[in-house]
Amino acid sequence: MTETSIKTALVVSAHSADFVWRAGGAIALHQQQGYQVHVVCLSFGERGESAKLWRKGEMTEEKVKQARRSEAQAAADILGASIEFFDMGDYPLRADKEALFRLADVYRRIQPHFVLTHSLHDPYNYDHPMATNLAQEARIIAQAEGYRPGEKIIAAPPVYCFEPHQPEQCHWKPDVLLDITSVWDKKYAAIQCMAGQEHLWEYYTRVAQQRGVQAKRNVGITAARDIIYGEGYQSIFPRVTEDLS
Repeated sequence: MTETSIKTALVVSAHSADFVWRAGGAIALHQQQGYQVHVVCLSFGERGESAKLWRKGEMTEEKVKQARRSEAQAAADILGASIEFFDMGDYPLRADKEALFRLADVYRRIQPHFVLTHSLHDPYNYDHPMATNLAQEARIIAQAEGYRPGEKIIAAPPVYCFEPHQPEQCHWKPDVLLDITSVWDKKYAAIQCMAGQEHLWEYYTRVAQQRGVQAKRNVGITAARDIIYGEGYQSIFPRVTEDLS
């Protein structure tokens, strides 16, 4: 496979488990299709999303980070993705210009065919839209000829917002339903790596089942198949096509 024929995807995750709950199926599915999928975890979720670890007692922030990093790496390995960690902190997650340029450099290196990240709004977790804004701005910078002149710029990869925990409150409405039935076993194995948030395992199983039902109802008769598990996405940019079927 030549360099120009390699298909790639980028996932920008606010915390170390977000990419698993919300996009694990998409990652595994596209990896099977020959994509090289790369995950950027901006934070380990060491403060706000690691309650079970902190309750063990005698924990430090560094110990929690190490545990969450191990979980995320194990999940990425199962899904077939590469992963890197920015360690930007959480609650709050804040980005400076250095972090912005670092992510823009990832875009240039990966040259993604599509991007997955959080919803544009989330009143329950401000780290999530912060990650989306960072992903969006880095994408724009990576498209600019004047940023690091001489490097290959990126094209205009579509950006899809994966499902937030409370979609109605986040003004999130899916316009893409992805059938992940064939890779559900991998996604659930990755979910089980997230020992620090075991209370969410079954919640996101139910979400996948609900999206599977919705997807099955929206498939044309000629393409009917047994969809059991799905993931929902909301696109930010319009699709450009010559075929509306």
